[in-house]
Amino acid sequence: MWKFLDALRPGRVEPVEPRGPEPVPQEILDAVGRIEIRARRLVEETFSGEYHSVFKGQGIEFREVREYTPGDDVRAIDWNVTARTGDPFVKLFDEERELTVMLVADVSRSGAFGSTGRTRQEIAAELCGVLAFSAIANKDRVGLLLFADEVELYVPPAKGKSHVLRIIRELLAWRARGRGTDMRTALEMVASVLKRRSTVFVVSDFWCDGFERPLKVLGRRHDCIAVRLRDPLEASLAGLGLLRCVDAETGRTVVLDAGASRTREILSRNAAAHDGELDRLFRQAGVDLIDIGLDQPYVDALRRFFLRREARRGRGYR
Repeated sequence: MWKFLDALRPGRVEPVEPRGPEPVPQEILDAVGRIEIRARRLVEETFSGEYHSVFKGQGIEFREVREYTPGDDVRAIDWNVTARTGDPFVKLFDEERELTVMLVADVSRSGAFGSTGRTRQEIAAELCGVLAFSAIANKDRVGLLLFADEVELYVPPAKGKSHVLRIIRELLAWRARGRGTDMRTALEMVASVLKRRSTVFVVSDFWCDGFERPLKVLGRRHDCIAVRLRDPLEASLAGLGLLRCVDAETGRTVVLDAGASRTREILSRNAAAHDGELDRLFRQAGVDLIDIGLDQPYVDALRRFFLRREARRGRGYR
């Protein structure tokens, strides 16, 4: 997460013992209930129709044959039936509407960070709740994969309200066992378990390396959307004075003078370079990007994404 600190002198490292899954406390269950209410309201009032219009089914299903009439597409002629009957017949198909939506969420320790009053993990849980409720409202299946430095949880795609509530609960309550972030392994597992073309949302801050090739493979086989959760402090520390920063994933500790121009320049330069590399990778991989700032309503970013998708489909693109 704090890669821009590599140019600064490191301070004392304070290791933190890893924590595994814990019993779900009542405050988490209460938070699940609040997210359910908010997510279902957003789906009913805003996103259900947009979701349906943007995400198409993954194929077509044969329904029946009927006699050819002028104006029918000649490519739909069923030549076997035509040969048997002596009259031209065409095949009729229905669009296969059901989708599989896979939510791939980064639960590494940087998810506990948030300078705006809400952490990445909280925003990710609510955002994924909206996407999951949108999916089941359209009779789609939704699954979940959580990863840190390895895949920590896989919930196979299914339907139903109780299934979505479990997904939200896991996102809120999960405490990573590992320290770092290995997105490569997570994306490789997603590619192996999804046999048919699916819609994959990858939710992360994307402060990690080594996932370029599996992301490109996933982008070719599936409809892949990167959801980047950004904290404003990752781009600007101006006016904050002396800060003691601890990397949640490595335990590395440094003291920064946020008022120093050199510190601000290093932060700005490295953040811009990282953003540029990611943007190029997403374009090359055919992966859409939703940028969500923790200090801004994620609803606006989702709405802009749906509008872009709808406009692009209107021009004949995926």
